Amino acid sequence: MSFKSKLGQAVVPAVVLASLALPALAHPGHPGGEPVVAGFAAGFTHPFGGFDHLMAMLAVGLWATQQSGKTPRALWLLPAAFVLSMAAGFALGLAGIALPGVEAGIALSVLILGLLVAFAVRPPLVAGMAVTALFALLHGHAHATEIGDASQALTYAGGMLLATAGLHGMGIAGAHLAQRFSLPVLTRSAGAAVALVGLVILVG
Repeated sequence: MSFKSKLGQAVVPAVVLASLALPALAHPGHPGGEPVVAGFAAGFTHPFGGFDHLMAMLAVGLWATQQSGKTPRALWLLPAAFVLSMAAGFALGLAGIALPGVEAGIALSVLILGLLVAFAVRPPLVAGMAVTALFALLHGHAHATEIGDASQALTYAGGMLLATAGLHGMGIAGAHLAQRFSLPVLTRSAGAAVALVGLVILVG
C-alpha cells in the first residue's frame, strides 16, 4: 500500500474524530477562565476537563505503544517521563517561577504528539523521553497556575498525576486493542485527530 493510501486511511477517520472533539475545547482555568478549586478530586478531574491536556496525555499512551514495538521499555518509560516532568513543572508553577510560552507550548504539544502518532515516528528512546518530558513540564506548570487554593496543592497534584497516569493507560489500552484486531490505522487516525485538535487550539 502506498504512503498516500495509508495517509488517506488515517485522515478520514481523524476528521470524524476531531469533529466530535472540537466542541469540547473550552477549558476552565486557562487565561480568561476561572481558577480551579484545589483538592484531590479537583486535581483528578481537571485533566479530563481540559481538552488540550486530555489529548496530549492520551497521545503519549498511543505513542508509547507504537514505540514499544521497537523498544519494549518505551511502554512505561515514556509515560513515566511525562508524569515525573509534569510534577516538576507543577512545582515550578507553584513556586511562581515563570516559563516562556506555556500556552503556545501546550498547543504545540498536542499538535506534535498527534503527528508523532499519526506517522508512527520511532526516534531513539532518549529523544522520545526528552520530547514528552519537555511538553509535560509545560502542562504541569499550567496546572499549577490554575489552582485557586494553593494550601491544597499537594493533594491536587496527587489527583492530577494519578489521572495523568490513567489517561496514559487509556491510550496504551486503545493502541493495544487496535493492534489486537490488526487495525494499527486506528491508532494513527487517533493521532491525526489529536494533531488536528492541536492545530485548531494553536490558531484559535
